[in-house]
Amino acid sequence: MLHACTRIDLEGASTEGKKRYMASSSYSNSPCAACKFLRRKCMPDCIFAPYFPPEEPQKFANVHKIFGASNVSKLLNEVLPHQREDAVNSLAYEAEARIKDPVYGCVGAISVLQRHVLRLQKELEATNADLMRYACNDMPSSTTNSQYGRRMGHEGAGSFGQTSGLYYSSPWNNEPYDQDSQERGGDGNM
Repeated sequence: MLHACTRIDLEGASTEGKKRYMASSSYSNSPCAACKFLRRKCMPDCIFAPYFPPEEPQKFANVHKIFGASNVSKLLNEVLPHQREDAVNSLAYEAEARIKDPVYGCVGAISVLQRHVLRLQKELEATNADLMRYACNDMPSSTTNSQYGRRMGHEGAGSFGQTSGLYYSSPWNNEPYDQDSQERGGDGNM
């Protein structure tokens, strides 16, 4: 029979973990979720008690189904006490993700989020390009003429007082705003 109740060290446990431990099996008659699931008596020094409170039985059930109680017990004994709560939270997250998506687990969720981020970045780039086109179309003709004059070597006083290296977008230039324009002296605001 599996016996994972070993001596625990609460020195490194978080305040929340200590509170859960105080409220769980050692200080009440209710066993921790792990011992209840495994149908055994929860000892005062149960390694699972601080991390699997009786109020969260599904958390341990998921972790046990994916990783096994013996493996989780070994892992908790090998991990430093102040890292155990994070380890249990990671195991619980991975177990829940693996139950929802048996093939990909949390990697599937990460892939979905990465694709969403890429789609939003492309949408942001397209919106910024639209803003640059609209800003260039709304500029008064005198400002546009003074910029052309400076670019052709006539260093007349422009209305913005910008250098001849000003970057501006035009209908025939579909390149998005680049960081090099910052170095050329343009501030990107028209």
